Amino acid sequence: MSESTAAGPAISTIGFIGLGVMGEPMCGHLARRSGIPVLAYDLRTEPLERLAAAGVKAASMQQIAAGCEVILLSLPDGKAVSAVVGQLEPHLRAGQFVVDTSTSSVELTRQIGARLAAKGIFYADAPVARTREAASRGELSIMVGATDETFARIRPILETMGTDVTHCGPIGCGQVVKILNNMLVFQHCGALAEAIAIGRRNGVPADVLLPTMAMGSGDSFVLRNHGMKAMLPGVFPERAFSTRYAMKDLSYALEMAEASGLDMAAAKLTMERLKQADEAGYGDQYHPVVLKVIDPQ
Repeated sequence: MSESTAAGPAISTIGFIGLGVMGEPMCGHLARRSGIPVLAYDLRTEPLERLAAAGVKAASMQQIAAGCEVILLSLPDGKAVSAVVGQLEPHLRAGQFVVDTSTSSVELTRQIGARLAAKGIFYADAPVARTREAASRGELSIMVGATDETFARIRPILETMGTDVTHCGPIGCGQVVKILNNMLVFQHCGALAEAIAIGRRNGVPADVLLPTMAMGSGDSFVLRNHGMKAMLPGVFPERAFSTRYAMKDLSYALEMAEASGLDMAAAKLTMERLKQADEAGYGDQYHPVVLKVIDPQ
């Protein structure tokens, strides 16, 4: 990857900002598989210490902005993305690429993209999907919003972290697909919790119900992962994709729906249940914990 390609000259250094649950393994795969030096920044020192074994070097955001042709972001929400881009922007120059792998609002993404484009800086939204286990294996699905030229340039970089890298359209379209993907996951978790509750009260425990449905037409990724691995054993760890993160992503979907003149009743009900889970003290736990609201025992 380090050699020049038709898409542009060789990339000498890549920056990575945000080393959380997803960002840390993504950065590690990038460093090990790309053959390109990686500079990274995080508020915490622990992930930087762990990534040193992969050759990742700690750096400030200013150093990353000044020394990296491509800069990837993996941050909690749009507010954090806006703040980090604001800190990078004075130090960026025309010809650099900024790639946001976070999940941010579509409107904010397009605003940032337009602002940077006016300065000759290329921007792409590339939010990631699948589980943290998939991130640890480098098997994420990555949904990209960018121009054709930008996508061609950053695709080899993203392929170090994901097995499925899809160009969804211009800037913002990666966020649209990711947000709607998550909306379906949250709604499906609610439906699964309803099935567990009804089954339990009618003589079929979840350890019979879920494996049996997994062999029928009700099978799904959510059933096999969120259902079998979290709801069935009742394991909802912190530092996974929390209830509050789910509320954030679903708010982006509702924001898009409102802007489109649509009333999404199922999405609104799902948000109410997530809010109930948060109010019950489950805000920091893995979002399938909504089961405890739908099926209290």
